[in-house]
Amino acid sequence: MRYLFALYILCFFIDCGNPSEPKSDPNSQTTDINQTKRIVYFGDSLTAGYGLLNYEDAWPHILTNKINAEGYSYQMTNAGVSGDTTSGGLGRLEWVLAEKPSIFLLELGANDMLRGISPSVTKENLRTMIRQIKSQYPNTKILLVGMVATPNMGKKYANAFNSIYPELAKEEGVPLVPFILEKVASIRKLNQKDGIHPTEEGHRLVADTVYPYLKPLLEK
Repeated sequence: MRYLFALYILCFFIDCGNPSEPKSDPNSQTTDINQTKRIVYFGDSLTAGYGLLNYEDAWPHILTNKINAEGYSYQMTNAGVSGDTTSGGLGRLEWVLAEKPSIFLLELGANDMLRGISPSVTKENLRTMIRQIKSQYPNTKILLVGMVATPNMGKKYANAFNSIYPELAKEEGVPLVPFILEKVASIRKLNQKDGIHPTEEGHRLVADTVYPYLKPLLEK
């Protein structure tokens, strides 16, 4: 029941706030851009680190620091925008791809669900983004990050939405993180007062959730 409650709260809070430009990351700079391996984290408020006092406590930063501590060498771009939908992501994808990512994590779709957008539209937007990345940068590795529908959306909608990510991963041949909030959903102490956006500790667990799916894509 706590899991269902947390997912229900999602419909009130993950879509909060006005979309904003992703924060710049001072660690994104490098002295030799031609040799830089870069990870782009492309998502909504969960990726942006909504509600955190320090954006470097968001899971993309934690995860990048973790892998670099293991001997890898990656710069990162946190391209998370609070309130963003797959349509919004499609609209801003081009300028983010100018970063020429080695790895692209695609975490979008939750706000589509909260607004009741047809799962078929969400799926096609995600597919278009994946294919655009493949077309422009064939060597870029893509990791799709999944979300789960809230119970209040109804069984029919939830079934259609929840099938988006595994179907798309299979159809487009990309690896999938099944549910980004797997380790934090419904656990009060791991979420902010809104009940859904992770705390600093929660973001560390989100990084742990994504890590095993990201690691096979890394190169030294």
